[in-house]
Amino acid sequence: MNNEQFGEMHKKSIDAAMKLTQMSLENSKRIMELQVETARALFEESVKNARALTDAKDPQSALALRTQFAQETSAKMMEAMRQMADITAEAQAEFNRMLGQQMSGTSHEMMENFRKMMSVSGMPGNSQDAFAAMQKAFGTAKDAFDQIAKASTAAFGMGGGKGKSVKVQ
Repeated sequence: MNNEQFGEMHKKSIDAAMKLTQMSLENSKRIMELQVETARALFEESVKNARALTDAKDPQSALALRTQFAQETSAKMMEAMRQMADITAEAQAEFNRMLGQQMSGTSHEMMENFRKMMSVSGMPGNSQDAFAAMQKAFGTAKDAFDQIAKASTAAFGMGGGKGKSVKVQ
């Protein structure tokens, strides 16, 4: 591998890291906005509920209102948590996709460079056998990564709800 090829591989790694960082920032922003909106809505709802409680005629109606308000608040919080889980699952799937592409591209480049090195190095023995063994090792590693990515996506996607499925490429 010459300096130019090494520099190009390094540049691609930096670009991938920048994309992942940007994606992380965007998802963090989405989650923070969701949290702020949920907190605002819950606060407004609690003020409205407090006013409604002052109009309660007796303790039983006040208790019924409190129970209703608690159920509504719980439902809103569960919905916000579901949305955060969806954002997280989408981010995990995108991360897995980008990492898979990066690994696939890098392993392809490394295989090409290894093949070139084997063809010009004049190494003793059968360089084709060494190249085939290296290809098999990279293939096995890529298959293992794909399985890990699918398992990770399935684990993060469990709380996703609403029938969404995440496709790993």
